[in-house]
Parts: sequence; C-alpha cells; structure tokens
Amino acid sequence: MYTFSNKLKTFAFILMALGLLGIAYGFLTAPKTTQDVEKILAESHHDGGHHAAVPAHEAATATEAHHEAVADSVKHEAVAAENHAVVVTDSVKTEEVDSTKAVVAPVVEDNHHDAHAAKAESHEADAHKEHEKHLEHVLHQLQNKPWAALYVACIFFLLISVGVLAFYAIQWAAQAGWSPVLFRVMEGITSYVLPGSIIFLLLLIMSGMHMNHLFAWATEGVTDPKSEHYDAIIAGKSGFLNVPFFLIRAVVFLGGWNLYRYFSRRNSLAQDNATDDSFYKKNFKAAAGFLAFFIVSESIASWDWIMSVDPHWYSTLFGWYVFASFFVSGITTIAFVTLYLKSKGYLEYVNTSHIHDLAKFMFGISVFWTYLWFSQFMLMWYSNIPEEVTYFVTRIEHFKLPFFGMVVLNFVLPILILVNTDFKRLTWVIVMAGIIILTGHYIDFFNMIMPATVGDQWFIGVSEISSLLFFFGLFIFVVFTALAKAPLLAKRNPLIEESKHFHY
Repeated sequence: MYTFSNKLKTFAFILMALGLLGIAYGFLTAPKTTQDVEKILAESHHDGGHHAAVPAHEAATATEAHHEAVADSVKHEAVAAENHAVVVTDSVKTEEVDSTKAVVAPVVEDNHHDAHAAKAESHEADAHKEHEKHLEHVLHQLQNKPWAALYVACIFFLLISVGVLAFYAIQWAAQAGWSPVLFRVMEGITSYVLPGSIIFLLLLIMSGMHMNHLFAWATEGVTDPKSEHYDAIIAGKSGFLNVPFFLIRAVVFLGGWNLYRYFSRRNSLAQDNATDDSFYKKNFKAAAGFLAFFIVSESIASWDWIMSVDPHWYSTLFGWYVFASFFVSGITTIAFVTLYLKSKGYLEYVNTSHIHDLAKFMFGISVFWTYLWFSQFMLMWYSNIPEEVTYFVTRIEHFKLPFFGMVVLNFVLPILILVNTDFKRLTWVIVMAGIIILTGHYIDFFNMIMPATVGDQWFIGVSEISSLLFFFGLFIFVVFTALAKAPLLAKRNPLIEESKHFHY
C-alpha cells in the first residue's frame, strides 16, 4: 500500500494556498471602470516601454494618437471657419456699394461659421463615443484576464485526467496485456475527474450568469435584432449556443465521464477479491460503451468549451485536435506518476519495458497532434477564407511567441528527444521530454482560449501563475490521496501475470 507522505501533502497545500491568494489578488486588482482602464493605459504609456510584455502600451499609444487626431480635426475645422469668415468679410468690404450684399454677408458668415462649428462638435462627439467604446472593450478584456487564467488552468488539469480515463478505457476494451500493472496509477489520476468537473461546471454556470465575458455568444442582446449587441452569425447559431442547452450538455458529458470512472474503479477493486472474472467482464463492456460515448461527447465538449469562445470561427477537426492535446498530456502524467512511485520503492513489477511503451505513446501522439495542427493551419491559411483565417491572423499578430513556440515544444523537441529507442528507457530523458510536452500543451490551451477572451491585453502574470499553482496543488492532493486508498497492484486481473512479465 502506498502512503501519502506528509512532505508531498504539505507541498500540495502550500501550492493551493499560494494559488488561492494569487487568484484573489488577480480579481481584486482587475479594473472596475473605464476610468481605471484609462489610468492603466496611461501608466503603461508613461513607463516608457519598461513593461514591454504588456500590450496595453500599444493601446495607450493608439488612444493618444486618437485624441491628437480629434484635436487636429477640431483645429482644422476652426481655422477653416475663420478663413471663410475673413473671405466673406473682405468680400463685404469690396462690395459695399451693393446694399443688399452688405446686409446678407454677415448672415452668411454666421451661418457658415455655425455650420462648421456644429460639424466639428459632431465629429468630436463621434470620436469621444468611439473612444468610450474602445475603453469599454479593453475593460471587458482586462476583467476577463483573471477569469480566463482560471479557466485555462481548470480545463487543462480536468482534461488531463479525462485523457487518462480514455487511455484507461482503451486498455480495458483492447484487453491489453502490458498495462494492467499501471491500472491503479491510472485510477488514481482519474480520481481528479470528479473535483475537477465540479469546479469547471461552476465556472460554466458563472459564465452563463454573465459574471464574466468569456463567451461572447452569452452576451445579453446578442441574438436580439433590436439590441446594439446584435450579431447575425451568433443569432444563427443560437439554437445550439444558448445558456440552458450549453449547461445541460456540460452536465451530461461530465456526468457520463464521472459515472464511468466510478463504476470502472469499483469493478476493478471488486475484482481483487472475486472468485471469477465477472467484474473484469463488466469493465470490458463498460469500457467499450464509454469509448463510444466519449468520442462523441469529447468532440461536442471541445466545440462548447473551447471553440465557442471564438463563436464566428469553426473547424471540422477541432475535436480531434483538442483530444490529441490532452491525450498526450494524460499519458505523460501517467509516466510522471509511475516514475515518482518507482523512485519511492513502489510498483516493483513496472519495468523499463512499461516505461518504454509509455514513452512510445508520448512520441506517437505528439506526432499525431502535429499532423492535426498542421492540417488545420495549412488548409485554412492557404484557402484564406476570412471567417477561418482570422483565427490564425489574430494569434500570429498578438500571440506570435506562444503560437509558434508551442509547435517547437510539442513537436520539434519531443521528436528530437524521444526518437531514439534507448532514450525511451531513461528516466531523466522521459522527465525532460514530459516537462516540455506538458508545458507546450498548457500553452496550446492558452493559445486556444486567451486571444478570444483578452485579445492583445495578455501577459503571464499573477493570475496565470496562481491558477496553475492552485490546480496543480489540488491535482497532487486528490491523485495521491486516491493512490493511498487501494493496493497499487490489481492482483486478480486475468492479465496481470502477463503484465508483470512484460518485456520488449
């Protein structure tokens, strides 16, 4: 039996405490009014570029340029009015003989002056209105920042555990002989699905209650033709993208995943003390049914929870793309937990061949993810259809480093590190590759969600780091608590002997 060490438990609590403090700080320091936004933009500008990581500097510069343009326009209108007055006055002086003109000229002068002044005032009012609209837009982006940081970290760790759950179900459905010695590790990691689902569902409910602006399609009036927020494209999708149906789907998907995890874990533990293979057969059937449900629910969940933050954009292979991202992250997490337990003297039946197989999956799914990334990017970029290519233009313009950096982290480095067969058996190599893969795929989720929620007002700050710390601490606590509740070897599994003596 594994014992959850006090040091690791304390470490998890420290991470959660620091994370909660940082998350609270992020929400408390978020701007509340457009006046706060103006101060932030002004401070960013007056720093003289010392905070280059904060794109708000560009917004401040644009704002000042906008004010200057308005001022210049007003001056131009005023000068034009004065010149016109001079011309009219001169005309009056030179034609004093005509008494009718002498009377009419001042009237014409006043009318023209009033017209120009009214035009200048109207232009200034329009410019002010546009400026206020810009400030309100930036306000929503900055208010979204702590929410989006929390959302990215929450969904990332949830989907890691869901990826492990899918891998676990595949092993059962395929009746794999190499992996049963790792089943309890997988079951421990999947224990996070329940608390992760609860927190994530609460975030979705708060989004549906308009407590944030993560989902543009949930904005009030966006489907009402009489509203200033009306969007014809979103209105056309409102039969699917509406808050009640959105939350119902989330409950069904999360509920289905949690139900499978509960029954598969219960049957696995019951099989340890069974006199026949009845629980093993139940798990085989449950895994086959779950995978059929999962492939549909995962795709729709990807559309709902990630793709719909860009409600005008769509991709027909997006579900596969997201799956590849969290699937390889889940397999990497299995490798990490396995290596940690091995280093503490547990999992004596896990040998280098098991580790080698996990590393092969890390390598293979990284290649699969790259194939999907390139297929989606290349076809949309080449076709240059506005509603499709805008997705990538936004990310390349404002997220160039994370966008191309995650391709290097998720493809180039894993390929170079894990391509050698012998390297797949070395602990330090797998740890290095795993850190790169998990970092790269967190950035992948960051790229998928942040551009649509915070625009160019992004930077890695307190909110992003704190959210990662909190969910990482919670993940450690939940997973290792579950590992300590049952033997680490599924001793009565019919394929356990084959797994214990697996060599490649």
